[in-house]
Amino acid sequence: MHIILVGPQGSGKGTQAELLVTKHRIPHVATGDILRAAIKDETALGRQAKVYMDRGELVPDEVVIGIVRERVALPDCRKGFVFDGFPRTIPQAEAFGQVLGQLGIHLDAVVLLEVPRATLLERMAGRRVCRNCGATYHVSLNPPRQDGVCDLCGGELYQRADDNPEAIRNRLEAYDRATRPLIDYYRQRGLLVEVDGIGALEEVADRMERAVQARERKTS
Repeated sequence: MHIILVGPQGSGKGTQAELLVTKHRIPHVATGDILRAAIKDETALGRQAKVYMDRGELVPDEVVIGIVRERVALPDCRKGFVFDGFPRTIPQAEAFGQVLGQLGIHLDAVVLLEVPRATLLERMAGRRVCRNCGATYHVSLNPPRQDGVCDLCGGELYQRADDNPEAIRNRLEAYDRATRPLIDYYRQRGLLVEVDGIGALEEVADRMERAVQARERKTS
């Protein structure tokens, strides 16, 4: 299963990605992680990326695509992968498609997790993060055993400044503006699968898999 997960913060992309990774034993590929790994390993592209990141600048698409290509070319991606957070733009999507074609990898679907705006606001406003280890909780969906205390390390839980309602609305509006062209791009190519992201984790995961399988049957 080779898929891309798309959806705003609070839609459950990360959680669903981990469920797919565990079930299918395929890698969860996030560009932030592979950029950091390339920098840590001091690869040629990693050194290039570090120059831009050290200056606080965005890493150019050609460098990001190169690092993505190196990751996708590894043997564990032959069976499948779940991409989360990439591509973000149409040029990145076009370049990624070329990379997959060169490697003989077929993209099965781009899954859009659909969650109502009010639900996203509730989910994100209720998020709490451990100051010590970074573990994430939710006041109602995934509360800690002791209020305000991390289960893992005993650290203090706090609400990030950008998790207030106004900041959340601004982030969601920015996501809509940036992602709408990408969603239309994949819809026009018949790759987009829209999935209701409301429900129990396992229920949403099952819904996603059935939708991807239905698309594969339709196009085969």
